[in-house]
Amino acid sequence: MNMYQTVKDTVNINETTIYFELYQNTPDKPVIVLIHGFLSSIFSFRHVIPLLSKNFTVLAVDLPPFGKSGKTKAFYYSYFNMADTVIKLLHQLQFNKVIVAGHSMGGQIALNMALHNPTIVEKTVLLNSSGYQKRLKNSIIFSSYLPFFDHYVKRWLAKKGVVGNLRNVVHDHSLIDDEMISGYSEPFNNHEIFVGLTRMIRHREGDLIPNQLQRIQNPSLLLWGEHDRVVPLEIGKRLNKDLPNSSLISIPSTGHLLPEEKPKIVNEYILNFVYS
Repeated sequence: MNMYQTVKDTVNINETTIYFELYQNTPDKPVIVLIHGFLSSIFSFRHVIPLLSKNFTVLAVDLPPFGKSGKTKAFYYSYFNMADTVIKLLHQLQFNKVIVAGHSMGGQIALNMALHNPTIVEKTVLLNSSGYQKRLKNSIIFSSYLPFFDHYVKRWLAKKGVVGNLRNVVHDHSLIDDEMISGYSEPFNNHEIFVGLTRMIRHREGDLIPNQLQRIQNPSLLLWGEHDRVVPLEIGKRLNKDLPNSSLISIPSTGHLLPEEKPKIVNEYILNFVYS
């Protein structure tokens, strides 16, 4: 029996619409914020949310232009602005202390939140987080201003097909079922997302550099799939060295989609990290 109340809603922040799902537990339970990765959405946390909701108030957010959040041209698609947008959502919901868990690209959003808002972000959990990626080359940024560049972005991202992409990010291919295929096909059903991604090419400032990471003093837990072919374990080891108060745990027989592949293990490690 679920002991939490569920709210699914949208708010307008930073000139776009933000979709969120809130699984409200009792006031004594800590708040954990879930931030998805590139070309994903809250959908990627569907297995871990019911587990975390037993011991946390869970806030899951669709970053623009993904999921059910806005895809407007008015939004500035930098990591800093995405992090600021989530922080403003926390203010609206009157959450003053949170744990932030980010998967893949979402890990960089979590780190930006921790860097710029250390009094709000008590702890961070990085799930196969991206790291050390630089801003795109000027030639690609300039090309993004060409007519119909958004159509090129769509073709480039779709060239392997959804199943092909899933086989690259999931270690155990038997986990790839119709539900997963349908969920990760969703971005390709709305062309406006590729207009937003074109603007992200222009706005994304690159991942945090070592001297920024070294300023993050709040505790960080790094959970990594040992067979991650998208963000290899070596990135996790580098982040572990650069984040002063961090620990790294590698999980065998797991690829990049850690919340999909090992939700029970993710839940157990987060529980130990927060409550120990």
